Amino acid sequence: MGHYPRILLTAPSSGSGKTWITCGILEALCERGMKVASFKCGPDYIDPMFHAKVIGTTSKNLDTFFTDEELTKYLFCRTAKQAEISVMEGVMGYYDGLAGISTKGSAYDLAKVTCTNVLLIVNCKGMSLSILPIIKGFLEYKEQSRIKGVILNQLPASLYPELKQKIEQELPIKVYGYVPKMEQYKIESRHLGLVLPDEIKELKENLKGFASVLEGSLDIEGIIALANQTDDLSYQEPNIPKISSEVRIGVSKDEAFCFLYEDNLELLKQMGASIEYFSPLHDNTLPEDLDGLLLCGGYPELYAKKLSENVSMRESVKNAIEKGIPYMAECGGFMYLHRTMEDKEGHAYEMVGSIDADCYKTSRLGRFGYIELDSKENEIFGARLNGIKGHEFHYYDSTSNGNTCIAKKPLRKRTWECIHGDNKKMEGFPHLYYYSDFTVPYHFLQACESYMKNKGK
Repeated sequence: MGHYPRILLTAPSSGSGKTWITCGILEALCERGMKVASFKCGPDYIDPMFHAKVIGTTSKNLDTFFTDEELTKYLFCRTAKQAEISVMEGVMGYYDGLAGISTKGSAYDLAKVTCTNVLLIVNCKGMSLSILPIIKGFLEYKEQSRIKGVILNQLPASLYPELKQKIEQELPIKVYGYVPKMEQYKIESRHLGLVLPDEIKELKENLKGFASVLEGSLDIEGIIALANQTDDLSYQEPNIPKISSEVRIGVSKDEAFCFLYEDNLELLKQMGASIEYFSPLHDNTLPEDLDGLLLCGGYPELYAKKLSENVSMRESVKNAIEKGIPYMAECGGFMYLHRTMEDKEGHAYEMVGSIDADCYKTSRLGRFGYIELDSKENEIFGARLNGIKGHEFHYYDSTSNGNTCIAKKPLRKRTWECIHGDNKKMEGFPHLYYYSDFTVPYHFLQACESYMKNKGK
């Protein structure tokens, strides 16, 4: 049991300004000298990168589809206990969850599980009084919505005093300020969500400028007080299996391969792995004496030419695979292992070539959203999968997606074959969340341990 000051920022829909306002509030808290932890609700890699740029440490994901109530609270508290205040950013609209028909996995579900007070960000563009029924609807849709306040986004300063008064007079809620429209702080979109933070020039300077505006338009001290008005939270630590010897896992990490769940890596460490990062873009070869490989997702298509030109790294990865090193490759990492991969313009470039297939660009999302994976036999590192959770989100496809596993859409009837898997590998488009089922990470590390012990024989 512990006291963890916390707040969750949400909105009626995507595109309401959640990420940028969350980053601005994080910056304002950091400028006060506070030790801040941040979290993103749902399977999102990019928003936590923006958070991390502000707070100077890794941001975490929390997802009530991936983990049950106790495990969700454990993952939150483990990080929150190291901070003075925790800020969670919601996903999509507040009540939007699984399959578009359930609140499971929604920001509301996360607030409920973690007993967190919520601030609703309402985009007021093109509205004035009409925002009151929107707020009223969100307050009343669930008996205990946990919504304690609102922030009015894109609202002219001249309208704010009277609108704030009307909201607080007519609705049982407090207004914590407004955000004026500021074109200079706009974040552009890309085909897979937001651009990466390192692509935005002078990001830190712009954030500081934005935070200074929020200092004048938001009740930051009131938000801190609201975060402190939370119940104590208890959790149970999970029983994490451990291998008998430490193994060295090489993890791809650079501009092209940057989609990582930090909790996945921390779980591998708890199970007995040490992590050695390498760059398929910039390094000439893999680190020496690795016992396993983890090729994560990202935007390899944006760097296809450069990845192809790094012949020594491609050969190093292929040689390691041919020698039998256990490995996992997700989405972008899976694409990198193909014979060829197209860039955004449709030009094909040679890749590692351990997969005798080609990766190509499509015009739309083919398979996306939450999934559960089952394997047909005991084919993944000697284990059978039974419902490990993850997600897919990609505009690319392969001429050979694999057929070791069946991916199922939760609450839907759609299924499809995927994954190339055996005792040494698991490769395909799905991104897995290891805490949803310890089977994959544990048996992967067991395979790495066996490889380590037999390397010299």
